Amino acid sequence: MADPDKLFSGPVAFLKSAPSLDFLPAPKVPEIAFAGRSNVGKSSLLNALTGRRAIARTSVTPGRTQELNFFDIGDPLYFRLVDMPGYGYAKAPKDVVKKWRFLINDYLRGRQVLKRTLVLIDSRHGIKDVDRNVLKMLDEAAVSYRIVMTKADKVKPTALAKTVKHVTAEVRSHPAAHPDLLVTSSETKQGISELRAAVVEAVES
Repeated sequence: MADPDKLFSGPVAFLKSAPSLDFLPAPKVPEIAFAGRSNVGKSSLLNALTGRRAIARTSVTPGRTQELNFFDIGDPLYFRLVDMPGYGYAKAPKDVVKKWRFLINDYLRGRQVLKRTLVLIDSRHGIKDVDRNVLKMLDEAAVSYRIVMTKADKVKPTALAKTVKHVTAEVRSHPAAHPDLLVTSSETKQGISELRAAVVEAVES
């Protein structure tokens, strides 16, 4: 397996944003997608993962990412990360929410080079119904996915352990889910090395 830390400390570049499937890059290399509820900490985690300050834009405004954003990893190009629009933002206009949902559904179901989707779950809240809808969609599409807990530093260790236990038990009933969770914090860098290893493992599987 390629050295994950070395790989992510090498060339990382924003490729393009795709507002619809017509704008997707050619499917030449494996892709790893990041999905999660609005404000789950996706951009911060992508920045921590790649060791960059602002590879992905962080925003206090939920629902800011409305397109699929592609990032090239490695030189020569080894794989791509895909930052997906956040889902479940209640204040977004209904037509925008519908557009996001179709874009996410169509990408996940039809992308042959997609190796794994990482579904981010806020450690403070656990799995919500809007997450369950996405997990169900991934199960039905037979898209391999893995749960990544974010913001672990915002929760007391006992509460975190309890949430992880509940989420693990629920996830293991899902046919397309990887059985093991990853617990991370963009602030303290907890779990970032493990996440890098999990991404490279999925790319090479």
